[in-house]
Amino acid sequence: MSTSTDRPDSAVSPAPSAGEQRRRQVMGDAFVDRALGAADAFSKPLQAYVNEHAWGSTWLREGLELKQRSLCTVAMLAALGRSQELKGHLRGAMNNGATLAEIREVLLHVAPYAGAPAAIEAFRTAKEWLADSGLSVDGLDPS
Repeated sequence: MSTSTDRPDSAVSPAPSAGEQRRRQVMGDAFVDRALGAADAFSKPLQAYVNEHAWGSTWLREGLELKQRSLCTVAMLAALGRSQELKGHLRGAMNNGATLAEIREVLLHVAPYAGAPAAIEAFRTAKEWLADSGLSVDGLDPS
């Protein structure tokens, strides 16, 4: 009979923190596994920080539903022009129940507050993510 202490990786794979669990819930296991798996001695502290502070103390707070939190995050990343992070959080927003129409409205809302170039970049990023994810906008009201 095997116990968790018999596993050779038990010393290097502690139970995931509450922040990592929330990160997995929102972003998906494959995304988190890639991020953590790509971490090396240089970047591992950053991953720990992100799990503890972003996903732990921020994403675990009450006051906003996960969908609202995701849409806020999408807006901020779009406004900041953080295209790579935006792609991950577009997926997270969908995982949290956001629709493509809601995501589009959030990206449109970026334009008057962060500028048209930020919104254009966000739409470009969203289109790349949609194509990479095999998602279609067919049937989405174009207005």
